Amino acid sequence: MRPHVMQALDNWRMTWDDQQLAAQEAFTAAFPALTPADRCQCFGPTLRWEKSGEGSGKACLDDHGRATIEFEDVPKEAVGRAMSEVWGADWFDEGPGGFAQAEPGQNSYEDEQTYAEYYVDVLDGGLTSFALSYVKIEDIVTILDELDKALAVHRRSGGEVT
Repeated sequence: MRPHVMQALDNWRMTWDDQQLAAQEAFTAAFPALTPADRCQCFGPTLRWEKSGEGSGKACLDDHGRATIEFEDVPKEAVGRAMSEVWGADWFDEGPGGFAQAEPGQNSYEDEQTYAEYYVDVLDGGLTSFALSYVKIEDIVTILDELDKALAVHRRSGGEVT
């Protein structure tokens, strides 16, 4: 490979690494419980979190610069509050009370324009698991920030988000 092509490719790799690091910093600024995973579980850098009574999950980047979060066993009221703040109630046809009042079941939406995928499983026992995949980084940061605030309210209220 010619030296100027090698240099251009090296510059691109350095910029890509900087973008991935900046995305991770945005994720952890919005949701401080995220920490680097021991090993990559996506196609790019992975952050994980786990907190008793609040759930667990991961946030990662793919090789196209899109983000994915997969969270499990998160209090339904906190997820409902965060989702309503970002999209409003009933965006997923979960009902006018949003996910905070949704009955157990699966909800999904696939955006044909962006290829983003949204899955929310309302579980028995007041918990929710959800995955937002192939989403713009700024959208993931927004939902992480709202979820972090909702979980803080959940903690202060002794387990109930109002």
